[in-house]
Parts: sequence; structure tokens; C-alpha cells
Amino acid sequence: MATKDPTAVERANLLNMAKLSIKGLIESALSFGRTLDSDYPPLQQFFVVMEHCLKHGLKVRKSFLSYNKTIWGPLELVEKLYPEAEEIGASVRDLPGLKTPLGRARAWLRLALMQKKMADYLRCLIIQRELLSEFYEYHALMMEEEGAVIVGLLVGLNVIDANLCVKGEDLDSQVGVIDFSMYLKNEEETGNKERNVQIAAILDQKNYVEELNRQLNSTVSSLHSRVDSLEKSNTKLIEELAIAKNNIIKLQEENHQLRSENELILMRTRQHLEVTKVDVETELQTYKHSRQGLDEMYNDARRQLRDESQLRQDVENELSVQVGMKHEIELAMKLLEKDIHEKQDTLIGLRQQLEEVKAINIEMYQKLQGSEDSLKEKNEIIARLEEKTNKITTAMRQLEQRLQQAEKAQMEAEVQDEKYAQECLSRSDSLQRQISQKEQQLVQLETDLKIEKEWRQTLQEDLQKEKDVLAHLRNETQQIISLKKEFLNLQDENQQLKKIYHEQEQALQELGSKLFESKLKIDDIKEANQALQGLVWLKDKEATHCKLCEKEFSLSKRKHHCRNCGEIFCNACSDNELPLPSSPKPVRVCDSCHAILIQRCSSNVP
Repeated sequence: MATKDPTAVERANLLNMAKLSIKGLIESALSFGRTLDSDYPPLQQFFVVMEHCLKHGLKVRKSFLSYNKTIWGPLELVEKLYPEAEEIGASVRDLPGLKTPLGRARAWLRLALMQKKMADYLRCLIIQRELLSEFYEYHALMMEEEGAVIVGLLVGLNVIDANLCVKGEDLDSQVGVIDFSMYLKNEEETGNKERNVQIAAILDQKNYVEELNRQLNSTVSSLHSRVDSLEKSNTKLIEELAIAKNNIIKLQEENHQLRSENELILMRTRQHLEVTKVDVETELQTYKHSRQGLDEMYNDARRQLRDESQLRQDVENELSVQVGMKHEIELAMKLLEKDIHEKQDTLIGLRQQLEEVKAINIEMYQKLQGSEDSLKEKNEIIARLEEKTNKITTAMRQLEQRLQQAEKAQMEAEVQDEKYAQECLSRSDSLQRQISQKEQQLVQLETDLKIEKEWRQTLQEDLQKEKDVLAHLRNETQQIISLKKEFLNLQDENQQLKKIYHEQEQALQELGSKLFESKLKIDDIKEANQALQGLVWLKDKEATHCKLCEKEFSLSKRKHHCRNCGEIFCNACSDNELPLPSSPKPVRVCDSCHAILIQRCSSNVP
């Protein structure tokens, strides 16, 4: 017979004890039907067994004074691997009554059981075998497959609700001794409790499936909320773009109206200018003819003067009409300026709206990144689950090999029993003892076979659960892929909206430039209307020097029209006022006209 490795035997014994303690705890908790306290015996034995499992193969750390061998080191490592375990570590360190690392480790196990996350924490620890090698030997239970099996069994403890008081309990000085009397049961009791085991397994499966459904529902609801928010933001963007388009169309219509009004004003002003030019030319010709024949035909000159006075009255009436038209044009220009300011305000509002659209696009891009991060996390979870399924399949293969070995051993034992039964006639006394020993071995083998079969059933159930989880996760990945496609479509629509936005911004810039050009044209029209006042006799642009003193006009030396001859003079040469036949009131007259009119008046007086 080949001798077995003692460390392998220790691991197998600890695994069997863990199975028995976990099963007994679940069965008793379900039959108890309430939350468990720290005084509950199966719960105490479970913590003792877990402590022995974690201590197996632990490396001894030497110090100056003594040898240190505690399980607090690897449990403290969980905080770095699993961020949610930081709360447990902090609360364990803050407990006032704990002085030794072993007491902290015992408190950590109790808090992890209350949180229902002991399996998750230890799974993270087992995956990182390189880090565990600093604390455990290579043949330790936590470094071998038995550790993964124990972690898989710990998932069933999520069914239990425990309320443990850690503060008042003396965890430092407790002695961890396994009470085997709780697990040594008769064959009759095992037959009666198989149903309870099946019920407990079914309840475990139910709770596990409910937890998975709850998590999946939460993820689906979060994805639906994100999709709804994206749809709402897109509808808002589309509405804002429609409003912007309508505003642009209105602005274009107003621009066309303003252009048509400007063209009408220009046509009217040109017509008035042509009429005034013709009148001024005729007046100049009549004045020239009248001055040539003043000495010969004085009476004809008086008649012509009367005609000219009538003509001047007509011209003054036309001037008053032109002044009224000028006031109307100025009012129209003011209204146009007001419209331009209002349009500039609307342009500023549209730019603000476009900036808000840009901010919304940035938020959408950030949400897209968040959804991609969640996709990456889901893919990582799928990879972990696939690794777990591979591990479970390897464990199943090993268990099948062990079953085959056990069956072979049973066959060999049966053959040996037949041989011993034949030899029993000759050696009755000696062989009876051997038969009793073999029967005991057979009972042990049968119990081992039952335990292996139960473990195989639990592994098959776990495999089925994992397959269901994989199917759910694949459905989720398909949904996420469809959501990603929808998001890509939304992104394309967003790019199209950006293109439309850039085109509208260019159109707004062109509209602003056109409005600026129209404003410049209006300023030119104003200057032309101001120049209309001097075009009745002589154009202001043609006169650069005074007619008498021949000095150049400037800001200080301004231009003045003579109301008699129509020429332009400076203020010094036209500071006289006399009443004329066309106007009884005294008006501005140049020095030469003033002298001529005074001579005429003196010659007429006897």
C-alpha cells in the first residue's frame, strides 16, 4: 500500500469538516427560523472550522521575541483587492477590546458573515495566489483546490441572517476546538434529514437566483433610465434646432423687407434729386438772362422777379415737403436701428442656445464613456465567471476520478470479502475479526461515497446556476450591444446636428455681415439726405473756398448759403440779414448782395 501525503489528508479532513459544518449550520438555521446569535453552537463551530482552515499551512513569521503565526495578515490583504472590504477592516481596527491579531481575524469573520460577503472576499483572496504565497506554504489548503471548494460552499451562507455582538465578546482568549459530537450522526437520522438537505439546497438556489435577478433588474433599470435621458436630450436638441431655424427664417424675411424698403427710399430720393436739379438749372438760366438785361428792361425784370418769387415759394414748399420726408426718413432709420439692435440681441440669444447645445453634447459624450466603462466591467465579470466554470469542471473531473477509485476499491473489497467467506470455514475465529474490520471499512467507504455523491450533486447544481448566470449575462451583453448601436446612431445624429449647427452659425455670420452692410448703406443715405439741403442752389462738395475772401472752409470756418444769389460764403462774408421779396422776414445775405440791394433801395427812395 502506498502511503498518502499527510498534508493532503489534512486538507481532505478540513474540507469534509467544512462541508459538515456549513451543511449543519444551514439546516439548523432553516429549522430555527430566526436570526442567529453569537451563542448559537453550530455557528460557533463554523467559526472554529473556518479558523482551522485558514491556519492550515500558514507560514511562521519570526520576530526578535517570539514566533508569530496568525491569519490576520491574509485577511487584511482583502482590503487592497476588494474596496468594499475597507469598512470591515476599519471597524475591526476601531474595536476597543481587541488586542491580538487573532482576535481581529475572528471579528473580521463575524462581520463578513453578517454582511453576507464572506465568499466574495475569500474568492478575491484565493485568485491572487502570488500574494497568498507570502503568507502560506505551497501545500496549504488556501493554495490548493480545496480552498476554492470551501469558497464555493460559503455562497450558501447568504441564506442565513446573523446578528452578532462583537464589541462585548472576548475574542482574544477563545480556544478553537472542534466538537465532533455535533457531526457524528446515526444512519437513521441521515435518512430522515436528506429531505431537509434537499429543501435547504432548493432554498439556497432560490435565494441565489433572486439575488441575481435583483442585480440584473437594477442594471436594466439603470440602462433604461440612461436611454430615456438620452432620448429626452435629443428631443430637446431637435426642438431647439427647429426654433433656431424658424428664427433664422424670420430674420431672413425681415432682411428682405428691409432691403426692399431701402431700395424704395433710394428710388424716391433719386427722383427728388433729379427734380431739384432741373429746377435749379432753370432758375440759374433765368437769373443769368435777367442780369444781362437789367438796364434795358427793368419792367420785364420786375415781372420776372414776381415769377421768380412764385417759383421760390414753390421751391420752398418743395423744401418743406423734402424736410418732412427727411424727418420721416430719420424716423425710419431709427426704427431700422432698433430692429438691428433687436436682431443682434436675438443673435446673442441664439449663440447662447448653441453653447448650451454644445454643453449637452459634452454631457452625452461623458455618458457614453460611462456606458462603455460599464460594458468593460460586464465583460470582466463574464471572464471571471468563465474562469470559475473551468475550475468547477476540473473539480468535477477530479471528483469523478475519485469516485472511480472508490468503486474500484469497493470491488476489490467485495472480492476480498468473498475470499474471506470461503476461508471462514477453516479459520472462523481469526477471520471473524478481519471480516468485522472490513465491514467497518466498507461502512466508511459507503459514507465517503455518499458524501462524494452529495458533493457532486451540489457541484452540478452550481454548474447549472453558473450556466444560467452566463446565459443572463450573454443576454445582457446582447442588450448592451444593441444599446451601443443605438448610441452610435445617436452619435451620428449628433454629428449631423453639429454640421447643421455649423451651417447655421455660418448663415448667422453672413446675415450679421449683411446687416452691417445695410447699416453702412443707411448711414450713407443719412449723409446724402443731409447733403440735400445744400443742393437747392449750389452743392456743398463743389464749394471748397469762400466766394469773396477765397479762404478755405474748415470746422471753424463753416459754409453759409446766400438766400439771394445762391452762392456759398463764410460767416464773415455773409453775416448780413435783409428782407427779400420772396420772404418778408430778414434772411442771411452775402456782402455783395447786401450792397447791391441797399443801392437799389436808396435809388428807389426819392
